[in-house]
Amino acid sequence: MLTLLATGGTIACTPGKNGLEPTLGAADLLRALGPAAPAPVRARDVFTLDSSNVQPEEWRALARAAHEALRASDGVVITHGTDTMAYTAAALSFMLAGERKPVILTGSQLPLDHPLTDARLNLLRAFAAAQAGVGGVYVCFGDRLISGVRCVKTHTTSMDAFSSVNAPLAGHFDVEGVHFDHPQAYTPPPGAEDLPLRDGIDPRVFLLKLVPGTSPDVLRFVREAGYRGLVIEAFGLGGLHYIRRNLVRALDALAKSGVRVLVVSQCLYEKADLGLYEVASGLGASLVRGGADMTTEAAVCKLMWALAQDDPDLWLSHRIIGEYR
Repeated sequence: MLTLLATGGTIACTPGKNGLEPTLGAADLLRALGPAAPAPVRARDVFTLDSSNVQPEEWRALARAAHEALRASDGVVITHGTDTMAYTAAALSFMLAGERKPVILTGSQLPLDHPLTDARLNLLRAFAAAQAGVGGVYVCFGDRLISGVRCVKTHTTSMDAFSSVNAPLAGHFDVEGVHFDHPQAYTPPPGAEDLPLRDGIDPRVFLLKLVPGTSPDVLRFVREAGYRGLVIEAFGLGGLHYIRRNLVRALDALAKSGVRVLVVSQCLYEKADLGLYEVASGLGASLVRGGADMTTEAAVCKLMWALAQDDPDLWLSHRIIGEYR
């Protein structure tokens, strides 16, 4: 038994008065597959949204729906819009960490009724991945399976819209079927209770991409606006300017005020390393954490999720599901 959870997105769109609108539900998507659909499959609509409107509140609803479905199902397939699918996949990866059954997100670049749609094949492959029984949260798109914490949307119109960044593909499809080459590994911190659902989420996380000349006033705004966490996309390996506009001093003050900070690189590939250059030597290592080779999406979602746990620093200091090396 599998469960299909629908949330809207391009895969569910039909032409409307003002353009494409997500109108198809889970049962409609299942019927469109005809006899190729696996059986049995339960179909449920969690919400119907363009994924640009999917926010932390929806992640929580979706995590709960997946957790509930997995009580009676061997796997869950979630249809979702592509624009924020990588964020949802990362959030669900943390919220469902330790779940021993598969949760597979998929969608399409073209609506289901388009003559060249990729929707049917993506959906059929997602079901095949769910039937394989490999635990974890994955994005299935084209012939790729990508860990939910390594997935980034790298193309806006190409059929291979998603890439696995800083990690090999979790799996792939070929004429022999589905292959899980590098499944998500769950390694909870010592002493952490083994729960299949931790759906707490705190959306008060700000993402800042540095540009030459960024003012330290931005960091003061983060604190005054009530944010509890900050992810910074810094230069290269983690550089911040400190001549004329001293971001290092302002960031240190922000962290000492209680705002937790993760620093990742603006470079899509490879890691941030705060200990390499003098530029970051003024930062307290226990206050400002390097995000290593985490994707921006994974860093944002991990920080939002960790801030809602009883001991945020325990989770922030530990690699949980392969979100960094």
